[in-house]
Amino acid sequence: MLLALAAPAASQASSWATTSSNWGGYAVSKPGTRFGRVSATWVAPTVSCSSGGRRYSAVWLGLGGLHTTSQALEQVGTEADCAGGKALYSAWYELVPDAPVELKLTVRPGDTISASVTVSGHAVKLFIANRTRGTSFSTRLQADAVDVTSAEWIVEAPSACVDNGGCRTLPLADFGATSFAGVRATSATGHSGTISDPAWSAVAITLSPRRGPGSMRFATEAGSGTASPADLSPAGDAFTVTYQPAADGAPPPA
Repeated sequence: MLLALAAPAASQASSWATTSSNWGGYAVSKPGTRFGRVSATWVAPTVSCSSGGRRYSAVWLGLGGLHTTSQALEQVGTEADCAGGKALYSAWYELVPDAPVELKLTVRPGDTISASVTVSGHAVKLFIANRTRGTSFSTRLQADAVDVTSAEWIVEAPSACVDNGGCRTLPLADFGATSFAGVRATSATGHSGTISDPAWSAVAITLSPRRGPGSMRFATEAGSGTASPADLSPAGDAFTVTYQPAADGAPPPA
């Protein structure tokens, strides 16, 4: 799902911060830079469904979708949702604006997941592996539209969209914490680096349902929790995103 972005908390420089209604994590971009590959490893989180109701969370990496003008996004990841007090785990890929595709790849809490997205022209290669279980999925697709102006590593509150184009961000599931490691992006010219590489600018994104006037692309469910990225590791290739319950204590809608 594309980013629903608030105005940045600091001017865009080598490193800045912003708030989104649906993304939490890190992204990199730079005017004139095109990316060809993004990769990382993460640990599938344990979702807490004790409070009932439907909640959703996705962990993924991808290319594109960062900027509010973006019309495409190439991504692959895992899901940890709650329905009727039961935890549901899955893996998927999505080439926005097309709908997500669920994969026949078993995911359980604590599994180590590695993934990558590679784009050349309109050719997209998606790869995801469950290192704990020794299983993997890969595919090569032709996309009608691609966006390679950014690379990102994200925990997301997924959005529900209808045919007329209206979207709303769903309530975020309590995923506890998710840790990314081995984070790398590669430019279309072959330069490979971590999030803190000086070849591009890094943005730390906090997921929050709070909205300023006109600042968000999607409406947000009341009572949804937030998710904040911790500081990067010294090498700039690892970080953790942590869930926090809604400040008003309101439960998400059933």
